[in-house]
Amino acid sequence: TDNRSKILAGVRGTAVPAEDLLGMTRDEKRELYRQHQVLYVYHNRIDATGDKPGTERQVFEAAEKTLEELVDLVKSLASADATNIFVTADHGFLFQDSALDEAGYLSVAPQGDNIAVQARRYVLGTGLKPDLAFKTYTSAQLGLDSDYEVQIPKSIHRLRLKGSGARFVHGGAALQEIVVPVLAINKKRKSDTRLVNVEILPESDKITTGQLVVKLFQTEPVSEKVQPRALRAGLYVGEALISNHAPLMFNQESADRRDRYQSAVMLLSQDANDYNNRAVEFRLEELIPNTNQWRVYGKAMYTLKRSFASDFDF
Repeated sequence: TDNRSKILAGVRGTAVPAEDLLGMTRDEKRELYRQHQVLYVYHNRIDATGDKPGTERQVFEAAEKTLEELVDLVKSLASADATNIFVTADHGFLFQDSALDEAGYLSVAPQGDNIAVQARRYVLGTGLKPDLAFKTYTSAQLGLDSDYEVQIPKSIHRLRLKGSGARFVHGGAALQEIVVPVLAINKKRKSDTRLVNVEILPESDKITTGQLVVKLFQTEPVSEKVQPRALRAGLYVGEALISNHAPLMFNQESADRRDRYQSAVMLLSQDANDYNNRAVEFRLEELIPNTNQWRVYGKAMYTLKRSFASDFDF
């Protein structure tokens, strides 16, 4: 974190260990955040666990605990007024719970004029001898200003190395080691966002068959601040449902009005026959958050005028 802080100082930034941040009060975190343009939070539980032979088999538990702590960190930063948060990693890793058999190791050892660093998954040195078991790069090929060469074992093989674990490794070029997630989190004020509006556009005020098609219009495109709206449609007499429930999702992003129309197809049930010549309510409902209850979003009135019952009633 000290070296990272030196680099970040040029952009009014600093680095802080995750455990230090979690131990701060909300006011301390807010003051730290206000003082810096960039705040880098360093979390190291997975590496600290997996890189030690005595604890490398606990790496899955460490990964699970890390996810919990990352959620806590994001919530903690959001409460300290942070609005743009990025969660990423410096690398991935290879792991297997069982001990490696002979096939898991390279059968050859790296050779060269000077082997400066040898780890389970890479070699640094000069005059490295090419071998089919390795992929060899010059520093220039990797964009580095050095005379070192780099060798990486092909596939997921490990190099033999005394005194370190072989179940948890990284530093090679397997996808699991070099592809990392980048999660962007943006905290918005609730007042900044709202659900998209929907209008009911009746084409008649009568229902004369066993089916009613109602045109609906999403009044604007969904966007970062205008969120999709989920509704269901139904026909009611009082609180008696006399049709199917039709689920509807209004999430169209198009600015073209023609793309934002859709229709709710209502199929009358056999019970509808008992309400001929009665007022019928077409009702749009939305689910109340965190409940199984529905509330009315919009409605339109019709009169049921059927001369006979259809064999195709729902």
